[in-house]
Amino acid sequence: MSGSAPHDDAHWEKFIRANTELLAPPLVPELRLHLASESLPIWQKTEDELGELNVPPPYWAFAWAGGQALARYILDHPAVAAGKRVLDLGTGSGLTALAPMRAGAKFVLAADIDRLALIATRLNGEANQLTVATTADDLLVTSPEVYDVVLVGDLFYERQLADKVLAYIDAARSIGAAVLIGDPRRNYFPRDRFSQVAEYQVPVTRELEDSEIKRTAVWRVP
Repeated sequence: MSGSAPHDDAHWEKFIRANTELLAPPLVPELRLHLASESLPIWQKTEDELGELNVPPPYWAFAWAGGQALARYILDHPAVAAGKRVLDLGTGSGLTALAPMRAGAKFVLAADIDRLALIATRLNGEANQLTVATTADDLLVTSPEVYDVVLVGDLFYERQLADKVLAYIDAARSIGAAVLIGDPRRNYFPRDRFSQVAEYQVPVTRELEDSEIKRTAVWRVP
């Protein structure tokens, strides 16, 4: 969602609280998030609240397989984030921004062009007594700033987006960033470009995925 929502943050905070439950993602029980138990009702309510039809899905309301795997890996290997500056691209619920903070990161920036995602990220941070910085800027159309670690959770579901993400990853790597990707081999994920470092069986919902367990890996740039 690239347009601005026609309500203030307080309205959307109330909307998120009213239409989600505070739940722990199956693979990451250490963290609790405001998550939707069903996809269609919150999708419809988001359209109604925005006064627009065919808005993008409320990605922030779900703990996607790639994000869960990436968060699990970070919590199990805290040295990858501890004391470091971390960027989380397309943060959604904020799960993959909160995990490095829990692991001891020095600073985490959660980036998403969806204003509701950033509000949800802030609420999820409060629920876990963690604070991350947020930005609504589309970082994929800018030159990367210097971060120690760049996280990419489940962003290879559309060709155009995948191309932008790959270009950003290449640019970030060229200035010294380590890149970690959580992805269940979506349609536009170029697995031949990355090395797998871990694999998980992630419980998901059939409303959103093609199975109840999604085989999902964490990858790095060789």
